[in-house]
Amino acid sequence: MTGNTERELATASASVPAQVRTVREPKHEVLRRRLLDLVEAAEAHQMLPSERELMQRYEVSRVTVRRAVERLTQEGRIYRVQGAGTFVAEAETISKSLRLTSFSEDIRARRMVPAGTLLVMERVPADVANARDLFVEPGAPLVHLERLRTADGVPMCLENVWLPEHLVPDLLDAGEPDSLYDVLDRVGAAPEAADQTVRATVVDAAQARLLKVPPQFPALHVERLTRDARGRAVERAVSLYRADRYDFHFTITRERHP
Repeated sequence: MTGNTERELATASASVPAQVRTVREPKHEVLRRRLLDLVEAAEAHQMLPSERELMQRYEVSRVTVRRAVERLTQEGRIYRVQGAGTFVAEAETISKSLRLTSFSEDIRARRMVPAGTLLVMERVPADVANARDLFVEPGAPLVHLERLRTADGVPMCLENVWLPEHLVPDLLDAGEPDSLYDVLDRVGAAPEAADQTVRATVVDAAQARLLKVPPQFPALHVERLTRDARGRAVERAVSLYRADRYDFHFTITRERHP
């Protein structure tokens, strides 16, 4: 690939029509897209150029390179091995970052096609756990969906979701939505933040049949409580992910004490 200066990276962003863009695209985002071309042309687990090599090749700052690489890492497109380098990730492995995204958004970001099978869509009274987490009275009507989610036709997870019916009163009549987050956005309850708990587990026989894995296969049990911008609880989800196809990526820092 030919070299590109920081000025050229900025020009690439500025070339977007003014009526389309409202803010000039950051240099690290333009570089991320350039590096994504490099990733897509490489084989899985192939080593990428070092940070210094990227700085020299694209004539950008270390900060620009680090931010672009961090974004690609969060998106699951690359992974880093301490002391060894940065490598291209397997396209089939979905790596979940700290960003609040839907299953469909995660899958599309990895050039895969999301789909699913609706197993259950019903009105149910809130039990103790759902009433507590969704801040509704016990017995209040909730919309419950159970779905088998797939990526390129491969089963990835079993998902159970509960939403307060007063937020989505027409959902049952409208039928299965393409995206629950889009539905919540349209009714003024767009997901803004979530508390999430992940633990290791194994699948039972019924779950194994749906996920097309052997019984007792390793899985990730994920519970999530989602809130909108006003702090309202808008969704409770309990999902079971195949551990061989999904992982969760976190960047953590150590607090230094004087």
